[in-house]
Parts: sequence; structure tokens; C-alpha cells
Amino acid sequence: MGIYEELQARGLIAQVTDEPEIRDLINRGGARFYIGFDPTADSLHVGHFMALCLMKRLQMAGNQPIVLIGGGTGYIGDPSGRADMRSMMTPETIQHNCECFKKQMERFIEFGPDKAIMVNNADWLLKLNYIELLRDVGACFSVNNMLRAECYKQRMEKGLSFLEFNYMIMQAYDFYYLHQHYGCNMQFGGNDQWSNMLAGTELIRKKTTDNEDAYAMTITLLMNSEGNKMGKTAKGAVWLDPNKTSPFEFFQYWRNIGDADVLKCIRMLTFLPLEEIDKMDKWEGSQLNEAKEILAYELTSLVHGKEEADKARQASHALFAGGGDDSNMPTTELTEEQLSDGAIGILDLMLACGLAPTKSEARRLVQQGGVSADGEKASLDTRISKEQLTDGVKLRKGKKVYHKALLK
Repeated sequence: MGIYEELQARGLIAQVTDEPEIRDLINRGGARFYIGFDPTADSLHVGHFMALCLMKRLQMAGNQPIVLIGGGTGYIGDPSGRADMRSMMTPETIQHNCECFKKQMERFIEFGPDKAIMVNNADWLLKLNYIELLRDVGACFSVNNMLRAECYKQRMEKGLSFLEFNYMIMQAYDFYYLHQHYGCNMQFGGNDQWSNMLAGTELIRKKTTDNEDAYAMTITLLMNSEGNKMGKTAKGAVWLDPNKTSPFEFFQYWRNIGDADVLKCIRMLTFLPLEEIDKMDKWEGSQLNEAKEILAYELTSLVHGKEEADKARQASHALFAGGGDDSNMPTTELTEEQLSDGAIGILDLMLACGLAPTKSEARRLVQQGGVSADGEKASLDTRISKEQLTDGVKLRKGKKVYHKALLK
């Protein structure tokens, strides 16, 4: 089985152009492909993780990744999948986020001569002359076709800024620039990027018709769309930065994934052999819990290393077996300024620990009996004393979310 067939078997491929050519190029290690990452935060999240896993698979098969950091497109913002306009970032924030991305990516992708390379589209997009761009690139785009693109149609009723309207042109130009300067012959992205990716492919073909070697191919995967859907929690995204999502929280996120998604995630995200995964297809009941633990351990090992994965698994076993080992439990340190008359109410404590986004949500959880403190079911009148916090209070939300509150 070639790598292309493996991607199909893992459920990663959604749409492609020129499938015979793509299949041959990938299977013989001839793809020099790129995936773009807009630096909208100072950490990668689960959606990015799926893209990184794909890059790793293709690199292991001899293909060369080009990691594109959107330091330039980050000035605009992609309207795909959004109901409103993304907030504008300062150049300093964009640069900081780009640097954070690079450090995290180096855990997954092997960079170096004849290996993966990292580029930043700020290096060419910020230097573009507007009139030259209109003449050279704008003439290749049909406004009618652009307005038919799904990424724009969903925003037309609420309002689409001209700034965002340019995003497709910028992304298409990225592929064209990488093709011209780095020999990039393929692009990968999430299903919501399909229109933008087709635009890049067509731009290259229109501008290089006299060059037989300049043949662009594009493939899109469900990876980012699935990742964005799976990566949302009450607190926001599931981050790869351990300071934002601890290894234990990361492990627990995957350990608690729905029964219907566990085998799909094992296929798409882990590097376990397909033969081994196929044997899990008939698993049900308690065996699905075993599959979830396999998924959680494999992914935590990939992101945080085997040692942290071992700790997270041990902590999970200890907690759910009723043990007292909470050394790896996510912990929030409080200050005395957060106390009132030497104690803190349960609603304020839940907010401080990030166990609820608002006080009304915290109240609802408590009223439904879904919150406990040190094994005792909490009520709206529950207050945690300074003495309890000095020793550390173990909070539990629902059946699966644990958190420790501790006074500094």
C-alpha cells in the first residue's frame, strides 16, 4: 500500500484535483507540498495538530513539506467558516505568534537541508505593489466565480469586508509564489479551504501554460474541518502548548471523546498500523473505553512526549479508581486577595479555575448536582475556606473533569 492509499484508508482525503498525477507523485516521494497556518494565537491547537500529523506521514514517505506561516495573511484574516470579521492583530503580536508556532512545529516536523522548510508569507506579501498585483494577479480572477465560493457566500448576508474579500487572492498568490521560488507542486488544507486552493491551482496554470514542468496539483483533506469541530471546549480550543492545556487535560480530552468518533480519530491521528486498527472495528462496550485510552496515550505521547503521557495515564487511573494521587491534576493557585472573609464561594472558585465560562453557567452546573469539592456535592451556599485551600481542594465537574484549587 502506497502512502496515498494509506491516506484514503485512514479517511483523510476528501477532494482532489488530478487524482492519478497526485497518487503517483505522493507515492514516489515527489511531492513538495505546503500547508498554511495563520498565526491567530500564540499556540497551535488540535485542528493544526491534524495537519502536522499529515505532514509527518508524508515526510516519512519521502515527500518534502513546506510549512507556510501566514505572517502576511494574518494581517487580513480568512473569512472561511466565520460568522464575523476576525479582530485585527498588531505586527508585534503576529510576529510573536509566528515564533511560538515554529517552536511547537519542530516537535513534529524534521527541518533542515533537503528536509522540511518553513517560510513566512509576510516576506513577499508585505512587499507587493498594489497596482502590479492587480495587473499581474487580479486579471486572473473572476469576481463572479469568487462570489460563488462557499467561504464568501456564507458571509454575504451579514457583510463581507473588501479586506476579507482579498484573502482568496492572497492565498492563491502564496501557492504561485511557492511554486515559482520553491518548486512547490501541491497544496493541502481543510475542506473549508477548497475554493481558495482551487484559485491557487488555476492561477499557476494560467500563468505557466508554456512550461510543462509547472504543473500544480491540489488536494484537500477533512483534517482541519474535523479538527476545528473536535477541538472546541467550554474553555476554548484544545491547545498544544502545555501552559494552555496541560498534558493531563489533553489526555482527558481524548479519553472522553464520543464513542462514535474514537476509531475515526485513531485512524486519522495516530501512527498505529492500519492492520491493528482494523481489528478494533468490532470493539464495543468496555472495549471502546480501551480504544479511547489508546487514542489518548498515543496523541499525548506525540504532543508532549512519552514521559508526560505516562504521567497523565497514571493520574487518570488514580483519579477514576478513587485513588489519592493528584500530583498531575490541573491546578489553579489562588491568592488571599481572591478570598472574602477567609473563604471563596463555589461559583467564584469555578470561574477562577476555568471550570465554567460564566457565573450563570457555574450556577447551572451546581444546581444540577454536577459539582463536588473533596468528594462532597456542592450547593450554591458552599464556601471553601482558607484552611482547605492551603491543603488543596479537589474539584470535580460532571463525571470526568477534575481540577485542584490551591492557595499560594
